[in-house]
Amino acid sequence: MERDNEQKNSLVRREKGELIGKQNLVSHSVIRNMIREAFESLKYAYTPYSNFRVGAALLTASQKIYTGCNIENAAYGPTNCAERTAFFKAISEGESDFKAIAVVGGKNGAVSDYCPPCGVCRQVIREFVDPYKFLVILAKSEDDYRMFFLEELLPLSFGPEYV
Repeated sequence: MERDNEQKNSLVRREKGELIGKQNLVSHSVIRNMIREAFESLKYAYTPYSNFRVGAALLTASQKIYTGCNIENAAYGPTNCAERTAFFKAISEGESDFKAIAVVGGKNGAVSDYCPPCGVCRQVIREFVDPYKFLVILAKSEDDYRMFFLEELLPLSFGPEYV
């Protein structure tokens, strides 16, 4: 049953109706590089309150990678997550076409489990991507990762087309 769901969710429809697998959207070497960049971003995280560090690496359609880390604030509300940091950096530099994001995180920067984006990050990501084609890569290491389409993490999402 789980295998059937994985196969069903591992395909994306292209314009002419043909299907393509997740693994064909971004090459294995690019995924490994994104994960490496996300891990590198962990060291810049500012987390004096939670000590939970998160790093992200956002891939554009032109193969450029923008990184981000989480930045906490004593008032909590102004805290910014790694995923949003990466997106805001890219958008502020004129980027608008995105393919994938890799996310890593853990207490004191020790990554022992997958670290999915929070709900706010999922909604921010949704603002700028096609949820059926954008990959979210959750990693424990360069060799241990899972890939999801944003639609799988944020089903029935509200996007710009509704406004």
